[in-house]
Formats: sequence, C-alpha cells, structure tokens
Amino acid sequence: MNFDDRKFVLIAAVLFVCAVFVLRLFYVQVIDDQWSKKAANISQRTVTVFPSRGLVYDRKGRLLTANTPVYDIMVVPREVKGLDTVALSELIGVPMADVRKRLNEAKTYSTYKPSIFEKQIPADQYASIAVHLHNFKGFYGQSRTLRTYPSHVAAHMLGYLSEVDARKVEQDPYYKSGDVIGVGGIESYYEKELRGKRGVRYMLVDVHNNMKGRFKDGMYDTVSVEGKDLYTSIDLDVQALGERLMKGKKGSIVALDPKTGEVITLVTSPAYDPELLVGRVRNTNYKVLQKDSLNPLFDRALQAQYPPGSIFKIVQSLTALQQGVITPNTGFVCNKALVGCHNHPNAQSVEEAIQYSCNPYFYQVFKRIIEQDKDPNRFKDAAIGLADWREHMLRFGLGEKPALDLPALKGGSMPGVQLYDRMHGKEAWAFSTIYSLSIGQGEVLVVPTQMANLAAIFANHGYYVDPHVVRAVGHPDSVLTHFKRHDTGIDAKWFDLVDEGMRRVVNEPGGTARQARIDSITVCGKTGTAENPHGQDHAVFIAYAPMEDPKIAIAVYVENSGFGGTWAAPIASLLIEQYLNGKVQRPEVVKKMEEADLISLEKNFVKKKKAPRRRR
Repeated sequence: MNFDDRKFVLIAAVLFVCAVFVLRLFYVQVIDDQWSKKAANISQRTVTVFPSRGLVYDRKGRLLTANTPVYDIMVVPREVKGLDTVALSELIGVPMADVRKRLNEAKTYSTYKPSIFEKQIPADQYASIAVHLHNFKGFYGQSRTLRTYPSHVAAHMLGYLSEVDARKVEQDPYYKSGDVIGVGGIESYYEKELRGKRGVRYMLVDVHNNMKGRFKDGMYDTVSVEGKDLYTSIDLDVQALGERLMKGKKGSIVALDPKTGEVITLVTSPAYDPELLVGRVRNTNYKVLQKDSLNPLFDRALQAQYPPGSIFKIVQSLTALQQGVITPNTGFVCNKALVGCHNHPNAQSVEEAIQYSCNPYFYQVFKRIIEQDKDPNRFKDAAIGLADWREHMLRFGLGEKPALDLPALKGGSMPGVQLYDRMHGKEAWAFSTIYSLSIGQGEVLVVPTQMANLAAIFANHGYYVDPHVVRAVGHPDSVLTHFKRHDTGIDAKWFDLVDEGMRRVVNEPGGTARQARIDSITVCGKTGTAENPHGQDHAVFIAYAPMEDPKIAIAVYVENSGFGGTWAAPIASLLIEQYLNGKVQRPEVVKKMEEADLISLEKNFVKKKKAPRRRR
C-alpha cells in the first residue's frame, strides 16, 4: 500500500470515530434523557476542610486557647435561583440591604467559586438554620473551628485571629479570601505552626442542596492536617494573679526563669478579655477597644519605653567595679548638692549604696567611669569614657531589641557619643551634661522585658538567656534549644556584692523594698522611681528569688504611682510567692493591691513644681 492509500485509510478512521461520538452524544442528549435528568439533579461542589488550629498550653499543661466548631454560610452565585431575600434575611439574621450587598460582592469575586456570605455562626444557631437552608439554592453551610480562650487572660501575649486582607492573599498563595490569620502575640509569631494545612473534599449535591456522596469516592480529596500544639512556659496561676493585682493600674509585669529564659508571666495593664475579639463580635469590640482612652490594646510589657530609674545603679556598680574605678569598699558622702536624695546614712560600700539607693553615690561612680583622664581634653575624655560605658551597657542587653518570640517588640535606647554630638555639638559636652544617666534618667530608655533580663543577669551572676514564651512545638518533649546565652563580661565575683546589696534592699532596715519580704524565701530586689515629666513618677521594682538558687526573675512597672517600694515591690513579691510556693499566704496584701485604683487617683493628680525628686 502506497502513501496516498494509507492517508485515505487514516482519514476514514478518524471520520468514523468522530461519527460514533456525534451519534452517541445525540443519543444521550436528545433520545435518552436519563443523563440530562441526572445532570440536572446532581452537581459537584468543592468543600474546604479547615484544619483544627493548634492548641496552646501553659507550663503545667492547662489550656490557654481552645477551639469550638462554627459554621460559615457559603454562596455560589451562579447557582442562586429564585432567591427570597426576605426569607433569607430572617433565617440568617442579616439585614436586607446586606443580603443584596453581599450577594453582589460574591458575584464580583466569582460567579462559580464559593465565597463566605455569613461567617462564624455558633453550632447551636446553625442547627436551626441548616434545616431550612435547602430552600435557598446556591447557599450551603461549611464547618470550621473558632478560637476560644477558656482562661480569659494573657490577651496581648496570645494575640487573636482576624480575616486576611486582600494584600495578604496576594502575598501568600496559602491564604484565600475568608481565611483567618493570627494577629499579634504567639498567634501571629507561630502562625505557620498553628494553622496546619487545609484539605479539599469534592462532593456531589442535588438540587435541594443535599450532599449525595463524594465525587468518585473521594479519589481527588485531600486530607487536612491539624496545626501543631504549642507548649508555653507561662504559669496560668501567676498570670491570672498578676492581671488581678494590676487591675486599676497602668503598667506591666515580666517574669522569667533566669536559668532558661522561659517567660513565666507577661502582664500588661490595662488589658482586655481575649474573648472580646472572637467571632462575629470581633470587629465591633475592636473598635470599642481602639477608642478606649486607657488604650488597652497597647502592649506595655513589650512596647512601653521608660527611664530605668534607680535599678540602673546596679549596672553602674558592676561596670565601675569591672573597670577598677571603684572597689567593694569605696564610700561617698551623700552630698545632696550634687543631686537630690532621701535621708539615709552615708554609704561606705557598694552593698550599702545599693541598699540605700544613694543618688550622690552613683553620681560619683558614674563620674569616675566617664572621666578617666585618657585624654587631656575633657570633652574628648568624656567621649572616650562614654563610648566604653556604652559597650558595657550593650552587653547587658540594653539599647537593643530582645530576642523574644513575640512580634512588635521594642528595644529601648542607650545614648552614645554620636547622640550627644548631634544634641550639643562635637567637643561641646562633658560629664556635667550627661550626669543624669548615673541614676537611670536622661536619654536612657528601657522596655520591661529588658528589665526582667537585668534581674536574670543578677540572679545568674553575669549572663541571661534569650527570653521566650514557647518552650516546645508539636509535643511537650519537643523542647526548643536554639536560645542564645549572652554574657556580660563582668567577673562573677562582683555579683556577690550585688546579691548582698539587693538582699539588704528587701530584708534589712533602711532597705527601700521592705514590703517585698516573704517568710522563708530570701528575695533580692531593687526599687526605682522613673521620672515622668507628664505626671506622677513611675514605680519600678526588679527582683529574683530565692537568693540561694534563683528560680524566678521579675520586673514590675506601675505607672504614675510614685515610689517603687509602695506598689511595684509588693506586687512582685506576691507573684514570687505564688510561683515558688504554689499559693499566697498574705490575703491582706493581695486585697490591698487588688482594690487600689491608681488610674482614678492619677486622673485627680495635679502635678506641682517641687524640689529635686527622690529616686530610690
């Protein structure tokens, strides 16, 4: 057979096959109507299978977050026929105007892809809706889980869930319109671990919206993968107590395990119940919180920047001892002509200086750090001294953002030569310009997390570990180990002096934090008063305990409350007692702290011009 003959045979075969298909199609569509009836009654629907979001536990295995089932009402616009908008409005509880608006938005998005018409309907409400939903073609229910917060605490640390915006959908192909994403806290930081992986189920649906089974027995379905659980180091009892004690106050509490860097509690006040930002009421409640003059959405523990006040004196002592500009037995007269101070005996040693929190003492200490006669020009000499001092401060984790596993963290400020050159001009400033740094005022700023790190450094005699909230992911034994240890470069021997000085602050007459004493627990602490140019000063207290083997390091800030020993110190001691003993045996102190409404007092406070402030 030649080529032309083979060509005609091939053409004939193709024509024959086409004819068979045409005839079969004609038979199915025109003569035999069984297939058209099935096609009319059954259609395919793609159902997203949302995974359960990972749970969050405290250090003792108690739930901080949980999941509860909810339902979204979905709509496929091209399937909507003969819609009774009045009946749909009454059934779902959506205003008539919104029904039309949402349907138009769904059409704009896609006429054939499903989109959310009404979201996050609780299971009990959906049950009464579901029995009537088949009357509305193109509408169906789709299950998902909703975040809940059974403990009702730690809102800032946990974060919340919100619907993704269009920009996020464009940036990350994982997300689709209507999906939720973690916002703030560990919900955001650990979003990829918590969210899991969605699945898809292809279903056959009849004209009454009834599921008729899986398409091809689920051959093309994909399985959803649950999100990973997070095991935090937060102690729920300490967290709850801290939030109760800080009610009626502005400020924060940060407590760490000094040896590991694990965060025991993160308290911000004013706070809010995390349940307020759950479900369909989230947007309404968020707007209310935004307008609140107390700004409960602001995370003070991570973002508020304050002068450190007198707690900074311990860092000055260690730096001066390391540089050799003072000795353990260096003493100075409490000369109030240099800087204001309260009445106390002259400090004859570093321990006594810390115990009495003597301002003139640390004025002299800082002067020796800055003026070391390394250059005959006093301005250049001050610049050399300040540069060396700043290097020591950075080793204490100051002036830099802490490596905490939470978003939106700030890092404070540690002034240097360049800053003062810009402010005053090169070779135009000296110690007399910057002496306020000696007592933790001036241009130095810290965040509460850094103060907790300082307490950990003193407890550990020279180092701290990156603070972190989550200790394990996926399984309680899957402990994370990537946290870095930071050494200050200060000889460990000098910390014995700090131990003793901070012990005296709490436990000896003349100490400024006697209200922090706990029977059977030796607490080491330091009070501070951070100057506030806009109102009453802020109270500061850092501590660690027990002295012999520290297991908790804590920093407490109470804004606009004056002296650190009055409010910050007792609050810290109650949390230390709760953590170490599992309970608090000073109900009268708890009651006093809980009932104190310092916010109302601050509103009535009229600042008066007065003599130099006492900083203790």
